[in-house]
Amino acid sequence: MAKLLVVDDEADLEVLIRQKFRKKIREKVYSFVFARDGNEALAILKEQDDIDVILTDINMPGMDGLTLLTKLPEANPVIKAVMVSAYGDMDNIRTAMNRGAFDFVFKPVNFDDLGTTIEKTLQHVAQLKSTLQAIKENNILKMYVDENVLNFMTHQEFERSLTDNETVEASVLFVDICGFTAITEHVGADRVVKMLNNLFDVIVKEIINHQGHVDKFMGDAVMAVFRGDYHMDRAIEAALAVKERIAEMQPVDLGEDAFKPAVSIGINSGEMISGNIGSASLRRLDYTVIGDTVNVAQRLQGVAKPGQILVAAHVYEKVKQSFDLQEIGPTQLKNKAKPVAVYEVLA
Repeated sequence: MAKLLVVDDEADLEVLIRQKFRKKIREKVYSFVFARDGNEALAILKEQDDIDVILTDINMPGMDGLTLLTKLPEANPVIKAVMVSAYGDMDNIRTAMNRGAFDFVFKPVNFDDLGTTIEKTLQHVAQLKSTLQAIKENNILKMYVDENVLNFMTHQEFERSLTDNETVEASVLFVDICGFTAITEHVGADRVVKMLNNLFDVIVKEIINHQGHVDKFMGDAVMAVFRGDYHMDRAIEAALAVKERIAEMQPVDLGEDAFKPAVSIGINSGEMISGNIGSASLRRLDYTVIGDTVNVAQRLQGVAKPGQILVAAHVYEKVKQSFDLQEIGPTQLKNKAKPVAVYEVLA
């Protein structure tokens, strides 16, 4: 039901409005509220935020209609006003339009024309509300979905290639907050979530600073992907920055104990499959990367100790001139038949 505010000091107009639109009022298509001048109208707008359209006269005691137009953006930026006045000279029409009036209806009122104008104005308001809602939802979506995924979704072929994938050369990084699971048994849920979000905020900032994107949050771990030029170097630099930032954080007082944040990190680089994984029919997809390269990075993180950044041997060979690394030695990784040569990134 559309709600309209009629602002006019002529009592006869209220009677005519109720008569001419009685069917729409009875069918709950329209609902009307009445005010005698601009001041009363603003008071109503302050109390009722569901008004869609204003029908206002120009010449009224107290605040006139043209002055009311200047107050509407602050009172309700979506609401639209239609001037209904006998003062239909060009100066008044131009002033009304320049102050934001949507349309102008002359007195004596042709109610068929007024009805058409009301419908047109309501459609415009509905479009404005829809656009604002889309912007709001898009801003919320950006908090849940990485910008790279949003850019991918704008591609013309997105709908027709929901489950297509491609092989890419990239680096993947897994960061786990060490010992965090244990403290969840002794700390309230609200505090756990706040602590976790604070830690994630530090981690994510460094990932973004090094042109990586967060693929997903996995409990108390973060998976990030680095593509493009020097993706391997940027992944390692991000890991070093994350390790340093987390180490700088003060211990969290948990009563009898204190929690000193630390991270374990695994990095791997190579070919991986990139695309939407999930069910297109259920419209539930995850834009991610998969493959042995990704699995090894996660396994490296799994064996890393607090404060360690581990990489595979082929990564070491490519970055040993740029970073300080030391050999850990052959390490057995989950689901790997043979031990894997592992190196720790020191600086």
